[in-house]
Parts: sequence; structure tokens; C-alpha cells
Amino acid sequence: MSSIKVHGIPGSPFLRSVQIGLIEKGVDYELEAMSPADMRSAQHLEKHPFGRIPILEHSGFEIYETQAILRYLDEIFPSPPLMPGNPKARARVNQVIGIIECYFFPKASAPIAFNRIIGPRLLGLPSNEQAIAEAMPMARTCFSTLDGILGGQSYFSGESMSIADIMLGAQLDLLCDTPEGADLIAGTRLAPWLERMKTRPSFVATQPPAALSEAA
Repeated sequence: MSSIKVHGIPGSPFLRSVQIGLIEKGVDYELEAMSPADMRSAQHLEKHPFGRIPILEHSGFEIYETQAILRYLDEIFPSPPLMPGNPKARARVNQVIGIIECYFFPKASAPIAFNRIIGPRLLGLPSNEQAIAEAMPMARTCFSTLDGILGGQSYFSGESMSIADIMLGAQLDLLCDTPEGADLIAGTRLAPWLERMKTRPSFVATQPPAALSEAA
């Protein structure tokens, strides 16, 4: 049995980011799949007081927050590295992670994906068109900014994949199945970058559940 266990809801881009990181490292792990009904249960809150996912357990050590998990994995399993050695490239990767966590996910990706895919198709909730419309200005800013940062590079850290690529790739693979996401990425340098990310074995192995794909 693997000494690493990951808790989360299959299809979550945050859980998927951790799974991708583990696969890229060649590390075996056990997935403790959760359902929406498990969220914020007493057992869940005991492991994550903010009621989010994913959570990683490793030989008695527990940690949550996606980027913290990925940074931890990168330190204890250093090959292949997921952070560049160059200070400027590393700063740029950290900048992209900050954009994802502070602006892109909460103010753009989450409102659009929830109201186009998760809410109406999986939970039976009506789409909130106003929430989608309100998210679009931030979404446009994020796509434009990230496109500019990527530039002509293969990855956000240059020629090797980083934590920023993993986290953004997992987010965009879901968001760009919506009409809004497809329009936003069209014609940007993020489009060929995402297709390149999706061909990696780690992305292929962590495809969202069929129900989520069909909903999209």
C-alpha cells in the first residue's frame, strides 16, 4: 500500500493538480474519493478546517492547499523538478500561481464553470447568467495576462513544466469546455499550450469522470 493518500472529489481541478504532480514524479498514491455529501462533514473539517479539497497524507503528516502540497512533493521527490532553479523564472511561476489563486479561480473560473457545468448538469440548479456575465471581465483580464506571461515559451517556467502549468492546465481543461472558456482561449498562445499539456500521460491518466465530461 502506498504511504501517500490523497482526499478529494474526482473531477476537481485542485485534486487533479495534485494527482498530476504525483504522476509526473512517478510516485504511487492512494485516492480517497470524496463526494459532495462529504464536504464539510465533521470528519472532513477535522482534516481541513476550511472545508476544501484536496488533503494529502504522507506517513502521518497531513497537509492541505494545492500549491503547498505540490511544493512539498517537489521537495521530497526532487526529480523531475517542478520549480525552476533560476530566480526570475521561479518568481514568474509564483506570480502565475498567485494569479490563479487570487483572481482566476475565485473570480472567473469558478463562477463560469459552476453555472455552466456543475450547477445545472450535476446538481440540477439553474444557471446564474448574471454571475457568468459578472465574471467575464476578470476572465478576459486573466486570459490576456496569462497569455502575455506565457509568450512564446513552451511552459510558464521556460522549457520545463512547473507547478503553475499543472494548476492552470487542470483549471483550463474544465473551463474551456464551456462556451465562454472556448471563446476566451481561442487565438491565444494558451490554446496550443493547453493542447500540449493535455497530451502528457499525467493529464491523460487524470481525465475527469465521465459524468463531468458529459455534463460539459
